[in-house]
Order: sequence, then structure tokens, then C-alpha cells
Amino acid sequence: MKVPIFPLNAVLFPGGLLPLRVFEARYMDMTRDCMKRDKPFGVCLIREGSEVGAPAVPEAVGCLANILEWDMQQLGVLNLKTRGGQRFRILEHKSDAQGLISADIELIPPDKSMAVPEEYAGCARLVEMVVLDQGKPIFAEPHAFDDSAWVGYRLSEILPIPLLAKQKLLELTDSAARLSILQRFLESRGLVVAS
Repeated sequence: MKVPIFPLNAVLFPGGLLPLRVFEARYMDMTRDCMKRDKPFGVCLIREGSEVGAPAVPEAVGCLANILEWDMQQLGVLNLKTRGGQRFRILEHKSDAQGLISADIELIPPDKSMAVPEEYAGCARLVEMVVLDQGKPIFAEPHAFDDSAWVGYRLSEILPIPLLAKQKLLELTDSAARLSILQRFLESRGLVVAS
């Protein structure tokens, strides 16, 4: 499977919402093409380089982004609302003359669906509290407070974790291991979540 890659200083998780402001010609063209063909693009954390200018070097694992909504309130700036799809691994990538990266990817199977283990029930409660406290939707529906992968991805998005650590959490294929790391992070910050 071949997809265009949007390297960002952000990590997109499956089911996660990511608003984007697109203004560079290469990404305007990419967005237009994806919308025309109803295809996703890949979001990868930048390993080397920056979001603008010369093509950045992306991390090897990223997440497909599906465009949910778009608008252009300011000429030359496209506002996108995207949602994370399936994770993928880049097998090979290259840049075109415009600096747009395209990659041959293999999809990473979704984490097996499993209930949140009792010892991590506090993590699920924390996500529920965030949803109730926000008053506005910060997570796409449907909410799955009893699903290990969903709870782990949402915590990974909202906790103040360094980007490289978020990348490692994205790459994990064991949702219980992801919750274990997140719970240890919470405990290290004195946010012990009682089971």
C-alpha cells in the first residue's frame, strides 16, 4: 500500500482526533488528492528536520489519518479535522520534486480487543473523568472505557508525555503493556489511581 506522509511534531493514535492547519503547497495538493479519492494520508512523528521546508525524516511507525471535515476561512490556509485510523510501518519512502514524501507501508494489525484489566481500572476512570470534566467532546465517539487499547491511546494523547515516549507507546502492540507504562507514569507524578 502506498500513502503520502505528513511528518509532524505530533503523534496520532488510532481513533484520535488531530486538527491540522495546512498551508504548504505540497500538503494542499496531498489533501486535495486524498479528499478526491477518499483516501487517508499517513501521519508520522518527525525524527529529523522540521514541519516546514525541506522534507523531514519520519519515524518508521505512524498512523493513517482520515479527513473528517475541512474548511478554508483564510485564503491559502486549509483547516482539517482528521481522525486516526490504522497504524502502519514504513517499508520504503521517497520525496518528490515538491518535497512530498510517499511511502510503501504495511499495516500493523489493531491491538486485540480486551477489557481493561482490574489493576488498570483507575486509568479507565481517569479517562472517564476527563470526558465528564471537559463538557465538550475531546475524543471521537463511540467512547470505549472498557477497552484496553482505546483507554491506552486516549491517555497517551492527553498526558504530558514527551513525543518520543508517545511514539514508543504508539509502536507497542500489547495494550496491557501500554496501560502498565501509563499507570507507572501516573504513579511517578503522584497521581496514584486506586484500583
